[in-house]
Amino acid sequence: MTVSILGSGFSSLAASCYLAQAGYTVSIYEKNSTVGGRARQFKKDGYTFDIGPTWYWMPDVFERFFSDFDRHPSHYYALEKLNPAYSVYFGQNDKITIQDTLEKICDAFEKEEAGSSVQLKKFIDKAKNNYDIAIKDLVYKPGVSPLELVTSKTITKLNQFVSTIKKDVRKEFKNKRLAQILEFPVLFLGAKPSATPSFYNFMNYADFGLGTFHPKGGMYQVIEAMKTLAIELGVTIKTNSPVEKITIDNGKATGIVTNGETILSDIVLSGADYHHTETLLDQPYRQYSERYWEKKTFAPSSLLFYVGFDKKLKNVDHHTLFFDVDFDAHAEAIYDNPAWPEKPLFYASFPSKTDDSAAPDGKEAGIFLIPLAPGLEDTGTLRNLYFEKIIDRFEEVTQQQVRSNIEFKESYCVNDFIKDYNSYKGNAYGMANTLLQTAFLRPKLRSKKVDGLFFTGQLTVPGPGVPPSLISGKLVSELIQKEFLLKKNVSKKELSYNL
Repeated sequence: MTVSILGSGFSSLAASCYLAQAGYTVSIYEKNSTVGGRARQFKKDGYTFDIGPTWYWMPDVFERFFSDFDRHPSHYYALEKLNPAYSVYFGQNDKITIQDTLEKICDAFEKEEAGSSVQLKKFIDKAKNNYDIAIKDLVYKPGVSPLELVTSKTITKLNQFVSTIKKDVRKEFKNKRLAQILEFPVLFLGAKPSATPSFYNFMNYADFGLGTFHPKGGMYQVIEAMKTLAIELGVTIKTNSPVEKITIDNGKATGIVTNGETILSDIVLSGADYHHTETLLDQPYRQYSERYWEKKTFAPSSLLFYVGFDKKLKNVDHHTLFFDVDFDAHAEAIYDNPAWPEKPLFYASFPSKTDDSAAPDGKEAGIFLIPLAPGLEDTGTLRNLYFEKIIDRFEEVTQQQVRSNIEFKESYCVNDFIKDYNSYKGNAYGMANTLLQTAFLRPKLRSKKVDGLFFTGQLTVPGPGVPPSLISGKLVSELIQKEFLLKKNVSKKELSYNL
């Protein structure tokens, strides 16, 4: 059985490994010149930047993936637990630092508000319980039926699917700054805390309970590891190979067209943007209308800057969040009334604080990210305007001059997400995990209209983020294998009957 896979991001690479291990002949077709999808890398003048994901959370999910092939992450890359994990600025020289153990974090909470550490321990205990249920069970369901969510453990959690993260956090924590820190992790799920079901507080356990890590050489080392594993398992990877069409014969996917050449295959699996993939099909074979996509809540896009500084920076950590402006106003500009935010929150990563390979000696690599509504106008003028805004704030809040120390800056925004990844409206993280976009309510792994056509990645189950993408690749590979075995058994029965 041959499989053609569109795209080479985390989910595609994961699926390719599982399918190759199961005996399928697998080929990946990547439109760009390097593998990784959104997790590519940018190098310039001795600096190295992760273009996409920069956070390594849920190390157990990565370990589970590699263990499925009798490997361990340490066979491919070195992992360091960050201390501090990150810091959050609320104003000039005013920040809360999140360290590498729950006890230390409790101390930080207690310093901010007496008695809050007691509530935090209870909150994280609940989050751990949800994490154990979600990561060990629920997220490894293919989203085929609502009954997947009904287990002896989840039946007691039903109220957590109708309440929200924000409601639960604010009930327990009256201190606004502490509440914002607890609401921060669900932003990785692509929705506002007020629109994210309470059950997703398991992200708080991922944050405070498991911690934040850094692979030496950057997140791209994970992609390199998965690429190496895929090749070891026999996967063929072809870059500079954009897929122009998915060929269909009598309702069955028969292959793809890339660079004008038709490649026949028994199964087509797309890890590319779901909406874009369906445009490669003739209209009758598309499952979801333009109206369907328009009505969905998408995770944000981003304006990113990759900056080389000719000196080491002060008063910042590897991961630093700038919450010194109104969180709710920025969220409204993303989700409620899409517009460029007047005063944006932003995130900055300085991998060279941890990793010497990220920048030349005595210099600093900086990645700045502003979350934006997808589909916004994207111009060079706007990019420069917002860079000036955040650098002004950065200098004021961290109490240092850096503008004159910038050797170069490169930007990446809505237009680039569309050009490089065919991303719907230039979104960066896929579809948000809101109540009505969870599990079986997300776009399906298997096409309802085309036999032999499957999907994987952040627009389907389990959802946005790197660990969910690894899981998505596993889920779709299992679905493909299950369907193939079913057809094989049916064929055997038919043969036996005819004889």
